[in-house]
Amino acid sequence: MSVSLDKAFVLAAGLGTRMRPLTDTRPKPLVPLDGRPLLDHVLDRIEAAGIGEAVVNVHYLADQIERHLRDRKRPRIIVSDERDVLLETGGGVAKALPLLGDTPFLIHNSDSVWIETQASNLAALAAAFDESRMDGLLLLADCATSLGYDGRGDFHLDREGRLRRVAKNETAGFVFAGVSIATPRLMRDAPAGAFSLNRVWDRALAEQRLFGLRLDGLWMHVGDPVALSAAEALIARHAVAGGNGS
Repeated sequence: MSVSLDKAFVLAAGLGTRMRPLTDTRPKPLVPLDGRPLLDHVLDRIEAAGIGEAVVNVHYLADQIERHLRDRKRPRIIVSDERDVLLETGGGVAKALPLLGDTPFLIHNSDSVWIETQASNLAALAAAFDESRMDGLLLLADCATSLGYDGRGDFHLDREGRLRRVAKNETAGFVFAGVSIATPRLMRDAPAGAFSLNRVWDRALAEQRLFGLRLDGLWMHVGDPVALSAAEALIARHAVAGGNGS
């Protein structure tokens, strides 16, 4: 099975506190990586995947993001305004649902970047999505080879693509790479206000409708200025070696 993705939701409303001081005067999505804002890396990848419309949520220093996006033609940009209250990941998606329609859509963190080695990971994600079995399909990076990640991992992934969360006092092989496909059904009965996507993921896990796909390439956890510098260096080395960039 596969899905044709027409719309994406880009999470760009966060405060970026771990990226300070770079985010003291600008939002994290506009922090440059390899000469371009993080947000442009994401939107360029969405455009390359043939997704025609991106809903971008804003909160912290929202005017800067809106100005930056004003002249963008592809994908077509729609702003979901969260200036009044920051709604977290799940609340942000729930607020934007009327803009996202009634078919599956992509969810993409504005700081999720990677170096691809073969075909497009977004295309692979769309090709693997089966709405008859899935409410969500998460892109997962290998903990051992990801740049800047030293956590315990988020999920175990079986041969069928089913997920199990890492338990206390254990480690898992995969970390969520900040990209997923979701159906509107995933967000059914969503609570009002701020909440994490983890809340609806847990329900989908219990219903065996949350799956994962391994990222083909090298994921970069760009969480703070040190990680940003490391990512810059890696992209530069990859470019010298003749790679495709992030």
